[in-house]
This record gives sequence, C-alpha cells and structure tokens, in this order.
Amino acid sequence: MSYQLLALLLLPLIGSGLIFAFRNSNSRYLALGIAFLQMLLTFFIVATFDSTPTVDSALQHEINWPWTNYIKSSIHFGIDGLTMVMLLLTNILVPLIILSSFNENRPYPNSFYALILLMQFGLVGVFTSMDGLLFYAFWEITLIPIWFIAGIWGQEDKKFHFTTKFFVYTFVGSLFMLAGLIYVYTHSPSFALTDLYNANLSESAQVVVFWFIFFAFAVKLPVFPFHTWQADTYTYTPTQGSMLLSGIMLKMAVFGLLRYLLPITPHAIEGTSGGIVLMLSVFGVAYGALIAIVQNDSKRLIAYSSLSHVGLITAGIFASAILSLKGTFTYEGGAGAVIQAFAHGINVVGLFYCADILYKRFKTRDLRQMGGLAKVAPKFAVLFMIVLFGSLGVPLTNGFIGEFILIKSIFDYSSVLGIIAGLTIILSAAYLLRFYAKSMFGKGDERILSSMKDLSDTEFSVLASIAVFVLLLGVFPQSILEMADSSLKYIYTSMVK
Repeated sequence: MSYQLLALLLLPLIGSGLIFAFRNSNSRYLALGIAFLQMLLTFFIVATFDSTPTVDSALQHEINWPWTNYIKSSIHFGIDGLTMVMLLLTNILVPLIILSSFNENRPYPNSFYALILLMQFGLVGVFTSMDGLLFYAFWEITLIPIWFIAGIWGQEDKKFHFTTKFFVYTFVGSLFMLAGLIYVYTHSPSFALTDLYNANLSESAQVVVFWFIFFAFAVKLPVFPFHTWQADTYTYTPTQGSMLLSGIMLKMAVFGLLRYLLPITPHAIEGTSGGIVLMLSVFGVAYGALIAIVQNDSKRLIAYSSLSHVGLITAGIFASAILSLKGTFTYEGGAGAVIQAFAHGINVVGLFYCADILYKRFKTRDLRQMGGLAKVAPKFAVLFMIVLFGSLGVPLTNGFIGEFILIKSIFDYSSVLGIIAGLTIILSAAYLLRFYAKSMFGKGDERILSSMKDLSDTEFSVLASIAVFVLLLGVFPQSILEMADSSLKYIYTSMVK
C-alpha cells in the first residue's frame, strides 16, 4: 500500500472536515495550509516518479482493498503517468484558487473553504480511481461541493436557475454513464479497469455504451451541442467556482475520454460514432470562438473561449484514435490533449482571475465600460499579457506545443477539418486581444482611474505564480509529455488490440 497516495486522498477530506467542525475566522489560512501541504506532497511524488517505466502504464503508487463480494468492485486507487499529470494540475491550482479569495469578504467562509477542499478530495479520487464503480462515485462527489458553491455564493439573482440547470445536466449525464458502466460490467469479470477494457461487447453494444458514457463527458467538457449550461454557469458562479469548473472539473472529462471511453468502445469509435464526435468538436472550436468575438461580458467571453479550446482537445483525442484503429497507429493527439488540458487549466484560471480583478476595479464585466487600466496598473498589465499569450498559444508559452500537436493530429485525419480547427489561432487572437485592448488601453474615465491601484500583494502572488507556470511549461513542455507517454501508449494500444 502506498502511504503517499493514501495521504494525498485523505488530507483534503480531513481538512474539509476540520474546517466544517471548528468555525473560526482563520479558516482561509487553514484551508490554504492544507492545500499547500497537498501541493508539496504532489511535488514529492513527482520527484520520485519514473517517467519511463519498464511496463506501459505501470502503477507506481497503489491502494487495493476488497469492497464487496456481491459486486465485483474494489477500493482500488493508483497513480500512473496520466494520473500524475492531472494530480499535478489539481494540486497546483487549488491553493492558488483559495489564495485568490483572500481579498473578499463573503458569508459563511468556513463552509466555502471546506467545500473547496471537499472538491479537491473528489477530484483526486476521480483521477486515481482504477475501478469503474469507484470512478463513478467520485465523479458524483465532485458535483456536490460545486453545486453549493455556485448556488450559495453566486453573483446574480438568477444564479439558482442556472445552477439547477447545471446540476440537472451533469446529474443526468452521470446516470447515463453509470448505466453504460454497469452494462460493460455485466460482460466482464469485474469493475476493475483492465477487466472493463477486455469486456466481451458486440459492435452494436459498443455503440450504445459509447453514447451513454460519452454523454456524461460531453456535458462536463462541454462539447457542442451539450454546452448550453456553460456560459451562464461560468458567468454567475463566484470566480473561485468558475476556476474550479473550467480549470479542473472539465479535465475530469478529458481524463475519462482517455481512461475509459477509448479502450472500452473501440469498434464504435472506428465506426461512425467517432467521426460524429470529431466533427462536433471541430464545429465547437469555430462556434465557441465566433461567439466569444461578439461578447462584451468578460466572463462569458472566457466561457466561450474555453468551449473552443476544449473542442480542439476532444477533436485531437478522437483524430488519433480513429487513425490508430484504421491502421496508422498514433497517440500524438492524446499527448497533445494532455499537455493542452494542463495548459488550459492554468490559463483559464488566470483569465478568470484577471476578469475578477477588472470587475473589482471597474464594478462591471462589460468591456465597453472599461479602459485605460494599463496606465495605473503596469504590473497587472504585464502579467495579464503573459496569461493572454499562453491562451493564444504564442511560442515559448504553455499553450503553443499542445495546440500545435492537436491541429497536426486533426490535419493528419482530414485536411479540411484541420484547417477549420486551425482557425482557432486566428479567432482566439481576435477576441482575446480585443479583451485586452478594451480593458487596458481603451478610453477610460480619468476620475475613476485616478482612484485605482495596481495589484495587491495577494493578487500579485496569484497572478505571478500563474505567469511563471505559463512560461515554465512553454520552455519545458517535455516534462509533461514524458510523464504521460507510457500511459497514453498503453491506452491507445489497448484500444487497437
């Protein structure tokens, strides 16, 4: 049994319970301390992690306890390369998300921070689960804290309507996934991941299972046309909730596509199902970008930007999967998806924090009522620009390598779809540079600007940390690619057996 993995699972759960139980004004510091310890523990595991194991997808940390004899399922957790990347992203972002709230006075702070740590517990459980039923259980656990965070601390009167819409979409999608996993289980020895991979399913059964499981992932990502909950939820959820949703929660679906959907339903992907998803994803790339261009609400602009970028990630995964199943083995789309998911998590959290900083200065999310902030906030202008460059995929920033690999993967499948997907480079420049120009260089009210200040110490700490990761991953992307390589090779090889 791996005690490091056990600590990684239990630390946020224990911290959440302590903050719920002992209510005091220092809850934010306790939450930050626990999240920081979790991050240090993750760095320790990364430091001892073998990026080139002798066995593909070998688990380097593992917990495996029997659960019940009536259902062939076990409490089985493990860490391989793909899991390690997702854990690293989660446990880097959570302390930054907590720190980003330090300048805010919100009601029920203990509950707020306890729910964030509970969310972290659920996320770690999702990424480390090696059992289908356990994966579903933690998938549902993550829904509870984010529902309360969005519903209690949302910013507008309509928050309950949009939060309920988000909950219904996600919960219904999860039930479809559960039904799909149960059907696979009835054709395999157990819920163990390796048994699910080798389930004896006919081609027609795989098509049904594919759409049942994909529906849950499509809602969470989201993929067009399952995206209608996203913009409103991201807009009316508190900034920290938007960060959790876009920065980490949607990566659960990217992880699920790779870990579960591809190896379980290869015949469906090789048929028409994979092609349909690929075309929907590429359409979502262009659709999200075009909608973002005309947005004046800063949070809605970022929400549609996220829809576009996630469409590219999904398209890359399926492009390589279809090519592999048709005889041209490649998993570079999966590799591009993993590094771009990591980069997108960092970048979108940075963008939402920049939008929050702008909202606090201008008291509005409307870009038309902003302008001139660069003159009075030069530190913010520089750090905002770095985060923006990462989202644009400028060379030597974290968004460049993943975006390049994904577009190439789609182009290898279809030059037409590759060209459409490549439009994301031009379109994202249009809406993100407009976002920056309006807020930083637009004509602002001099009387209002004169009373504004540059970044506070807390704001600078969060934004500077994000900027460092944007540049660090841009210069050293190979560390993430090597970490996930053996897992991706195992996943794509399992699919084509």
